[in-house]
Amino acid sequence: MNRVRSILVCGVLLSTVAVPQTVRRTADGKPDLNGIWQALNTAAWDIQDHTGQLGMPPGQGVVEGNAIPYQPSAAAKKKVNFANRATADQTEANCFLPGVPRATYMPFPFQIAQTPKDIAIMYEFAHALRNIPMDGSPHPDGLPDTWMGDSCGRWDGDTLVVDVNSFNDQTWFDHAGNFHSDALHVVERYTLTNPDHISYEATVEDPKVFTRPWKMGMPLYRRIDKNAKLLEYECVFYQQEEKFKNAPFK
Repeated sequence: MNRVRSILVCGVLLSTVAVPQTVRRTADGKPDLNGIWQALNTAAWDIQDHTGQLGMPPGQGVVEGNAIPYQPSAAAKKKVNFANRATADQTEANCFLPGVPRATYMPFPFQIAQTPKDIAIMYEFAHALRNIPMDGSPHPDGLPDTWMGDSCGRWDGDTLVVDVNSFNDQTWFDHAGNFHSDALHVVERYTLTNPDHISYEATVEDPKVFTRPWKMGMPLYRRIDKNAKLLEYECVFYQQEEKFKNAPFK
């Protein structure tokens, strides 16, 4: 009996020990992020803990500490956004580009194409595309504010770091009304923890809306389906189809 118990105990202990897995690397020695990835959470609906509601599934938050440090006036605006989310969320209501970091955790896959000089991220939702120069150049001066911002990348050891600015104030972080201003600054970190998982972290800073910087994080999963690829998702087309389907005919 003691022998059996000791074997079982050893089995439990062994199962809790993390076994390092070798990550694939590109020809220049960097972690190979090439592939199709997807977040499997409900952050696109609400980045904080939330119960199920009409049109919103329940889920656990991705914000560090589950608290967003809004300034008082911004906290009031967030409540107004939530009340009007059906029409005020431009990404859901009008299929506009989701912004960063929301594009990462929309319930659609995205593809990373990596070279030593540039990294491109292509999203299935709204055909969003980001080009990330990896030559160490700073953000150009005088850029117009855009939905997806301007991205500059670098490697910090084995972690891809992407600095993003030049946003407009039209995107939200989620469908629950969490928002930002045109002063938004995001720093993303992509760390390949094993061949099929990326640890994703985004640090958010916006002095017009928040009292301090804050973080969110989540795992990203490689799509290993046979012949996995991005498909054509024409969001506006489907939205219009739904309107026509429900419209009365006279």
